[in-house]
Amino acid sequence: MKAERRMKIHVLLQEKPFISLKELSELFPDVTSMTLRRDIEYFEKQGELIRVRNGARSMKFIAATADKNYIYREKENESAKRSIALAAAEFLEKGSCVFFDAGSTIMQLADIMPDKIMNILTSGPNISMKLIQKQNPIVTLIGGILNRESISVSGDISIDALNSFSIDTAFIVPSGYSKNSGFTCGNLSECELKKYVVKNSRRVIMLIDSSKYGKEFPYSFCQLADINLLITDSDKSKYMPEAELSGVTVISTGISKSHEHISHCIPVEV
Repeated sequence: MKAERRMKIHVLLQEKPFISLKELSELFPDVTSMTLRRDIEYFEKQGELIRVRNGARSMKFIAATADKNYIYREKENESAKRSIALAAAEFLEKGSCVFFDAGSTIMQLADIMPDKIMNILTSGPNISMKLIQKQNPIVTLIGGILNRESISVSGDISIDALNSFSIDTAFIVPSGYSKNSGFTCGNLSECELKKYVVKNSRRVIMLIDSSKYGKEFPYSFCQLADINLLITDSDKSKYMPEAELSGVTVISTGISKSHEHISHCIPVEV
């Protein structure tokens, strides 16, 4: 009986990213909740799930990613990412609380940003190591499950850690953007973290190079209307029709090369 029950739970873990205790109780009405909790503990020891509030998350969906390995992405469109980072640095305010997403574009930002006093939260362990080379920022690396491909942490632990902070500005990097799906990424756990940050930040700045236009990944974390500012390296016309309708301002580093011009494009209110 136990073997048959656990086999059914194993199958569920291959099909669904989350299984609730309520769902398991309905599936096995003759089994106590304590027994079901022991089943969850068993699968956690097997590395097939992670226990969370009111249920469990399947490791298959947490670990699965459609993104390229970070090592490959780091060298892609490097000059474009550098120009985007230079424009983004204009919006780093002394004394503010800032969230740095993981990714190679954010690594460029961490490298060239001014050495100001501010509180920087990040989900990228490699980003945090770059940031602590500066003397003034207070750097907080949030905890969570480490993704080997993206070199980032995510999951419920990460979201719980962010509950203690009030984020003024979040710098987010998507894996892709399309009009239908919005901003997407290839990992469910990272998607949930980005979604939380977007929802709970006073200002959201999206950094996206032109290679990501028209690409759709499995998990959508926000739409154009959910952000305040988009910084890209390509012609504004790729985004402006949609952005204007959504009230989003677009800065194109291919057009606005002057930092003085960029700093006056958007009124900064932090």
